[in-house]
Amino acid sequence: MNFTASGSLIVVSNRLPFVLKYNEESGSFERKSSAGGLVTAVAPVVAQCGGIWIGWSGLYMEELATTKLEIPESDPADKTPTAGIKSKQIVAVNVDKEIFQQYYNGCCNGTFWPLFHSMSDRAIFSTESWEAYVQVNQEFAESTLNALRKLNETPETDANIPLVWIHDYHLMMAASTIRQKAEEENLRCKIGFFLHIPFPSWDIFRLFPRDDEVLQGMLGCDMIGFHIVDYCLNFIDCCQRRLGCRVDRSALLVEHGGRCVRVRPLPIGIPFDRFVQLAKDAPQVLSCSNQKLILGVDRLDYTKGLVHRLRAFERLLEKHPDYKEKVTLLQIAVPSRTDVKEYQELKEDLDQLVGRINGRFTTPNWSPIRYIYGCVSQDELAAFYRDSAVALVTPLRDGMNLVAKEFVACQIKEPGVLILSPFAGAGEMMHEALSVNPYELDDAAEVLHRALSMPKDEREVRMSHLRKRERTYDVDYWMKSFLKEMGSLTVEDGDEVLPTTMTPLTMDDFEGILSKYVGNEMKLALLLDYDGTLAPICPHPSLAVIPPETKRVLERLANMSDVYVAVVSGRSVQDVKNMVGINNITYAGNHGLEILHPDGTKFVHPMPLSFEEKVRTLLKELQEELCHDGAWVENKGAVLTFHYRDTPQSIRPQLISRATELMRKNGFVADRGICIVEAKPPVHWNKGRASIYILRTAFGVDWHERVRIIYAGDDVTDEDAIKALKGMAVTFRVTPSHTVRTLADRRLPSTDSVLMMLKWVERHLSKRKPRHNSLSRNTPPGKQILTLMGGDEGYQAEIIAPPGMTSTCTNGAHLNGNGFASHLHDTD
Repeated sequence: MNFTASGSLIVVSNRLPFVLKYNEESGSFERKSSAGGLVTAVAPVVAQCGGIWIGWSGLYMEELATTKLEIPESDPADKTPTAGIKSKQIVAVNVDKEIFQQYYNGCCNGTFWPLFHSMSDRAIFSTESWEAYVQVNQEFAESTLNALRKLNETPETDANIPLVWIHDYHLMMAASTIRQKAEEENLRCKIGFFLHIPFPSWDIFRLFPRDDEVLQGMLGCDMIGFHIVDYCLNFIDCCQRRLGCRVDRSALLVEHGGRCVRVRPLPIGIPFDRFVQLAKDAPQVLSCSNQKLILGVDRLDYTKGLVHRLRAFERLLEKHPDYKEKVTLLQIAVPSRTDVKEYQELKEDLDQLVGRINGRFTTPNWSPIRYIYGCVSQDELAAFYRDSAVALVTPLRDGMNLVAKEFVACQIKEPGVLILSPFAGAGEMMHEALSVNPYELDDAAEVLHRALSMPKDEREVRMSHLRKRERTYDVDYWMKSFLKEMGSLTVEDGDEVLPTTMTPLTMDDFEGILSKYVGNEMKLALLLDYDGTLAPICPHPSLAVIPPETKRVLERLANMSDVYVAVVSGRSVQDVKNMVGINNITYAGNHGLEILHPDGTKFVHPMPLSFEEKVRTLLKELQEELCHDGAWVENKGAVLTFHYRDTPQSIRPQLISRATELMRKNGFVADRGICIVEAKPPVHWNKGRASIYILRTAFGVDWHERVRIIYAGDDVTDEDAIKALKGMAVTFRVTPSHTVRTLADRRLPSTDSVLMMLKWVERHLSKRKPRHNSLSRNTPPGKQILTLMGGDEGYQAEIIAPPGMTSTCTNGAHLNGNGFASHLHDTD
């Protein structure tokens, strides 16, 4: 390793880098290094930079009730990658056994493992296991925050900000919690994540009921790493389609929560030189030199395609009987999840299949399959790699598969042939391997035949290229690439990297989202929230002023014949009208309880008389008990809003809890917003019902066939409208937060992006050609054309009328069955 990390490195993984075993004789724990690429690559860096490794100890809370956990130091003779990590650098996370089982066997391996490997029929969806998953992720997040708090006691510079590196599908929710609390406490850090398994396509990932929460959990990071580009693009696609994020596929960027998250392909490698040395030192393990060995090494898992592999080998013996007594398949199956019924059944199936094939083809001097169910030492495994003629790496789905790389590294004698499934991440870069679809048994048998009969010169050139690539892109290169992408590498080599920020939002970004939907024929209704959508959020509502440019664009849109504008706000209707100050548009206040039409007519939702007194009572209780430390109550008539934006973070939970309690005690519905709690009367009316009422009033009962609709809002109250208009409108949620659940089609980061959307609407509608009407071209002599405007200028019609007759039909006029004004007045 010829590079160093700048700043402190905090590695967060499901397991510690070593296994803890309790020694009854000494009454203390001993540690044994874990194998694997992650430990090999990362542990030396943690040791070198004085970092921290956070992981599950392997022990449950119940076990620790009688045994005190003290992390031991490494043995002086230990030469493994973890030897340099001191006990003070280890943070053990301990979890209740029942919770851990729900988290690990339930959610991680019962849901995410099959789902992310595109085997959705095997996935089990359970609310209990999901809740356990979230709880355990919070435990890991809190341990990480404690480590950050200690590190932040020492002043950090921009060059050595702590790096939190979270690993794998066990901890996809931890980053968002870490980021949120770190920002609240002003703890400086960078957060990276690496997924060691595949990331599925949108049609698979969307099956998970909490898919949006998982995506937002991962997007709490600054950078997310995957093995290959395909997984990166799958993730980006899910972020765009599920969360409505703005993305850049060419630069591999996702904009979310006001931040730009980098998504990077970082294929993991192996300690190449170490495996070369293992192969050189490994003893001879194959006694029969006149037979060619086909090697399979896998964890016993349904994703590895073991059943398909054995059947393909059986098909080879059927189609090419000359291989009898000349070729042997050695399949090593490492035990995995032996307490899970599905894995027990897989083992039974393999046992029976091996027995059947051996029973069918075995001769007195030869058995076609040697089957080892158990663990094999690395020395022995290196010998098998070195002396095998063919390595059969044919998973049905795999994140990377390091067996293929280890085989190549150990090929130091007679060159063999690698057969590789395209469904393993390694298949994207190991082009010189023979590719085979494991589902196609006949093709697999023929590829096996080709590998066994391949001339030496072809084997040499293929293996030479494979070895050169794996030596270059080894595990150190992977580690270095990750640190470089995170900006945490002390020594840079000047390699080009992808952009880290997206270009600023422009009108063209809305072209693909809105152009086809808005079209060039139908009218457009814009339903817009005020605070946080048209006007930036401010400490006090009176300061939330609509920017001049936004107001000018909105005024021009309101004067377009094809546009209908309504502002739907939580403010009182008169307040929102005063703040916007534009004529000829509809204003809805108190979340739609009051609606003011452009002609001055007003709709007020009926309110129980008893609530007039309850409003006064609640207002008094809130003011007397909770209006301190910057908290205050806004009286909007039928609705009271408790504001706590200026209060200290430490007292907010108590204020929110007590305000909610008082509201409910007085018979109100308590709704949370952005730094507010609102008390609403218990009426079945909200922004969603109000939006539909506005559209029906303006465009008739069949409004959804007459008009295109855009809705934009920033609060949970806007979710009512977004939900009501789902499928009948394009909806936007304006939010800088990275932990907001929304049904909106798209997310926008700020009020500036709303302005950009309004500008696009203006540009698009300005390009429309004037409409031609047959009446205008065929007006009888002595007659005139009158235009009748339908409710709130929603649409219009033309009629032939006598001279002197004018229409008084304006916004709010009485509509007939077709939605048009039904009366005219003669000026004479």
